[in-house]
Amino acid sequence: MNLTHRSLGAAKALVALCCVAVCLGTAHANSQHKPQRAAAKPKAAKAAPARAAPPRVRDGEAEARLIEIYKLIGQAHTRAALAKAEVLVRDHPNFSLAQLVYGDLLTAQQRPVRNFGDVPDSAVRTGAQALAELREESQQRMRALRERPPAGAIPAQFLQLSPQNKHAIAIDASRSRLYLYQNDAAGPKLIADYYISVGKLGIEKAAEGDLRTPLGVYFVTSNLDPKSLKDFYGAGALPINYPNPYDARRGKTGRGIWLHGTPPEQFARAPKATDGCVVLANPDLERIIRTVEVRTTPVVIAPTLRWVAPAAAQADARHFNDVLQAWRNAKASGDVNRLLAFYTPDFAINGKTLAEAQPLLKVELGRMRGKDVELKDVSVLRWTDSADTMVVTFGEVPMGARTGVTKRQYWVRLGPQWKIFFEGVVG
Repeated sequence: MNLTHRSLGAAKALVALCCVAVCLGTAHANSQHKPQRAAAKPKAAKAAPARAAPPRVRDGEAEARLIEIYKLIGQAHTRAALAKAEVLVRDHPNFSLAQLVYGDLLTAQQRPVRNFGDVPDSAVRTGAQALAELREESQQRMRALRERPPAGAIPAQFLQLSPQNKHAIAIDASRSRLYLYQNDAAGPKLIADYYISVGKLGIEKAAEGDLRTPLGVYFVTSNLDPKSLKDFYGAGALPINYPNPYDARRGKTGRGIWLHGTPPEQFARAPKATDGCVVLANPDLERIIRTVEVRTTPVVIAPTLRWVAPAAAQADARHFNDVLQAWRNAKASGDVNRLLAFYTPDFAINGKTLAEAQPLLKVELGRMRGKDVELKDVSVLRWTDSADTMVVTFGEVPMGARTGVTKRQYWVRLGPQWKIFFEGVVG
């Protein structure tokens, strides 16, 4: 849902000027404006028919309704905005930001608003942090919806997705946003995006317990049953493979980085509110859990996503595929020295050093007896920070064989050359 710049500006201005009638969850307005409970009926009265179960909450639905309220505010339709806000907080009583906007709209019916959080000084002092977090959440949601990805663009990290990557996830920490892509014969297509929270101390995780969210290219490793988890994790959890081999090469530590939901009493969190995980509202996480595949779904977590045209990504992929094919040819040659030229001195293969791996490589090359190697379902994901790296996954099938193994390699650019610093079997 895209808003015009004029509507967005007006909406942001009103949110910035609104007064908080509901002081950070005390729900003053909500408690006074709830529908009155019907009086008890006489025992002889006919019982009312059972109510139908509430409809399933759709992913992204609450945010879309909140933005529609902002849009109405920007158009000066405050009464219509108030009516929609009342329904929204009734449907999502734990959506604190919606409660805030509802309270502001109620107060605006009585007197002009002066500033954001125009409440008694004592209330401001006790709730200043929560108020600031709600304001930041509002700004992040609006920013992400104002700064939409260009039509048809993809994250620059997605050089090449294979048919095995039916879905891919990209996270932009600067916008508190997760983008869900579907990949088919036509290429990656954005199908949904959601507000998310990251670590309390931000991003670039380096050590256990540093309250930061890692940056890099990861993969969903499992889907944890919510029945096995504490309520803290909400609708479930999708662990990712932090620390990956690139993290390990740089000495990064920690574990247990998940995409997970919120406790039942909470709808969303502040943009920086986790111990390092990526957290979504439960309806949004449920959609992702129902959609993505374990082991084959890449998860890119970036400070800021750079969007490129698919053709630009394909050009970079073709250039790197020339390097990958040269490695394949070296392996098919049976010449171990020619093959070793593609590896860094600190190379590791399934936990073994280069010196330890050499006998294994010789055995493998001897078994292939110079047969050509076919690389199937190649995916290439690029990550660039202090170094330029590639995460490459493919099926390796000796010519004439029906099946092979799925391997993942991590490449790093050393001057003009690409070298492999890690290789392992993933399936």
